[in-house]
Amino acid sequence: MMARIFFFLILLALAALGAAWVADQGGGLVLSWSGWRIETSLPVAALLGVILLAVALVVWSVVRTFWKAPEGLRRRRREKRAAKARRAITQGLIAVGTGDSFAAQRHAGMATRLAAHDPLALMLQAQTAQLEGDRAGAQRAFRAMAERKDMRLLGLRGLFIEAQRSDDAYTAVAMAEEALKIAPASPWASQAVLGFRCAGSDWDGALALLDTNKAAGLVEPAVYRRERGVLLTARALALEERDRDASRKSAMEAVKLAPQLVPAAVLAAKFYSEDNQVRRAMRVVEAAWVANPHPDLADAYAHVRLGDSARERLSRVEMLAQKTPDHREGRLAVARAAIDAGEFERAREALAPLIDAPTQRVALLMAELERANHDEGRAREWTARAVRAAPDPAWTADGYVSDRWRPVSPVTGRLDAFQWVTPVAALAPERATIEAETPTLPMPPIAIESKPEEKADANPETNLEADVKVDTAPDEAAASPIAEGLPAAAEELDDEVPAPPPPTPIRPEMVAPPPVFRPRPAGETRSQPPTVIPLVRAPDDPGVPEDDFSDDPEGGHDRQPGGWRGFVARLGG
Repeated sequence: MMARIFFFLILLALAALGAAWVADQGGGLVLSWSGWRIETSLPVAALLGVILLAVALVVWSVVRTFWKAPEGLRRRRREKRAAKARRAITQGLIAVGTGDSFAAQRHAGMATRLAAHDPLALMLQAQTAQLEGDRAGAQRAFRAMAERKDMRLLGLRGLFIEAQRSDDAYTAVAMAEEALKIAPASPWASQAVLGFRCAGSDWDGALALLDTNKAAGLVEPAVYRRERGVLLTARALALEERDRDASRKSAMEAVKLAPQLVPAAVLAAKFYSEDNQVRRAMRVVEAAWVANPHPDLADAYAHVRLGDSARERLSRVEMLAQKTPDHREGRLAVARAAIDAGEFERAREALAPLIDAPTQRVALLMAELERANHDEGRAREWTARAVRAAPDPAWTADGYVSDRWRPVSPVTGRLDAFQWVTPVAALAPERATIEAETPTLPMPPIAIESKPEEKADANPETNLEADVKVDTAPDEAAASPIAEGLPAAAEELDDEVPAPPPPTPIRPEMVAPPPVFRPRPAGETRSQPPTVIPLVRAPDDPGVPEDDFSDDPEGGHDRQPGGWRGFVARLGG
């Protein structure tokens, strides 16, 4: 600020000096033109020149203002129109965010009328159409975006989302592939294409895309190693029967990238065992077991050397179980190997800490032990407890339970989604709340007669498999208070009414195979896999009472006699 003042004072002083110098000059100025003669002094001539220059500047500014007035009016009109359009777009986006479809539609119409080619106006049109459920309108808006160079990627993403909502796999794949060509570093396009390639079992294409994502910086190094190990394991499993060499190579690379991945360790140990590299196979299984104890790892460790006896396999499994002391999977593996080796006391000792709260596998192993000891009563008791026991861990992803590991989730297509967890663990608090709030109604003595198609076999071993049913709709009868009160009422009747057990929790072997991904034509109906598989279990048949096996036809006093005696007895009753 001080510099400007100082500069202004300098200019003012120079102007004053120049004026004083002109005033001090003597002589005159004569102008002769066509008989006109003007004589004046030099200071007056200088003053007249300054006045004429000022008048010329004023006249030029007036003429310039009138010359540019139409353009200025048009510019102000455009600015006013743009301001109104921007205000309409802002209000429309706010209405979309609040869910007010009527206001959003009104503002979208105004924005389209005022600024039809504005990118935000197109976005508002698409958002309003999606809010109203107008898929055709949303597709038109996104298609208009895709035709513009500056909004092409956004339009392709919108078309991809609309294709997913319409279950149009062809269009979804095409939009994702096109977006990936335009922007190889686009996260949503790369993830979508990767999911589609995995769902189509295109493991080579998925591996190539994963490498591209790694080069573009979309994947962290640790995540890249894990996902590449998963894809290599999937490719090794797919090639195991067709190309053993390629499968072996993929499995060895996978176990190096993801040594804690259970299926990779099992497959690599199998190949090492076939090559008589027993120590390498044992190290691979041990590394995965310490991180994630799994029954498949215990089985692979037991059979790592072909031709070993059952006692040798038991000794090897015991050595593996010592690496994770007191772990449930270790005890179950030791019990399984001990039963196979005929060491029943060793198996009972391994299962002893688990029988207070047995799971299904624990109960079935105990039933097998009792049957080996020729105690059929205890075996039947443990078999019945297996039906009521808590579920064991299983391969679970997004609520879907599989009998084996899979690289992608059949529900969401997410890579490396399956985890070895208890499938109903998340539902336990909800089930406990429902059971606590539902009263148990006492039941009077009634005779229960099952329908022919619902009758179970008298053998409880067959009932475990025959009485299990998987359904996509919940059983309303099983959830009713009367059905929940049946076990308590049956206990009060002292075996007058057989006590049906509660629904059996899920077991991996009971689950139907997952849906197979395939691109669906536009005319085919949609089939959405359920997020959580509801389960319905038929009650287990406790068997035929011993009195029913009596040879005396009149031995059952509680029975209704047949023939004319029964007719007379019913008349008398």
